[in-house]
Amino acid sequence: MLEPIRHFDFIKGEVLFFDKELDWTSFDLVQKVRNSLCRKMGIKKLKVGHAGTLDPKATGLMILCTGKATKQIESIQGEEKEYIAELKIGATTPSYDTESEEDNIFDYSHVTEEVLKEALKAFIGEINQVPPIFSAVKVKGIRAYEFARKGNDPKLKPKKVVIESIEVLDFNPPKIGLKVVCGKGTYIRSLARDIGKTLNCGAYLVGLRRTRIGEYEVGQAMSVNYFLTNLDSFVTN
Repeated sequence: MLEPIRHFDFIKGEVLFFDKELDWTSFDLVQKVRNSLCRKMGIKKLKVGHAGTLDPKATGLMILCTGKATKQIESIQGEEKEYIAELKIGATTPSYDTESEEDNIFDYSHVTEEVLKEALKAFIGEINQVPPIFSAVKVKGIRAYEFARKGNDPKLKPKKVVIESIEVLDFNPPKIGLKVVCGKGTYIRSLARDIGKTLNCGAYLVGLRRTRIGEYEVGQAMSVNYFLTNLDSFVTN
């Protein structure tokens, strides 16, 4: 847990590490931190941005930059990321995670741990990945999820992403635990979908936690509640 050992200069710029809670959007976290700081500091505006979004159904490390430190966002976003993912095989959902209900059920009795490990080899290195339609990717200036929520398919184009490694942490069908190390722009939801296709049984994410961005680990992060409770220690009066 990060302890407040000094007063922070949020206008000059600070880099903050948060452990995002389940069902919070990345915007929720940024807005809560920005609004709380503005009220505490008695100012109307403060630049606050995040260095890499997390889906509402994901938890874990989010890095927020304030003030002039927002210039670091692009470089931090380019860092390698590590995730702990839990997949359910034998079913799919439109959002590729638990934000939507299962829409198809498949037999997965043919999937052994050896079959899984062999299938995962195809995803190592530079691959083409189609983002989820329930995502913030823009199509003609409109977020893809806005199309998806109206029942439309925006036909997203594949993007090149890099996956450094995938390790099987747990094999207990229909649940599978994986550790994924990947580069910028990788959607773990799309990876789950594609693994399910390769296994010919469908799959979707039932849990996702980001544990590392570059050299920064989730163990360095604080909760929003901790930050709000200790605002007096963070803000110079």
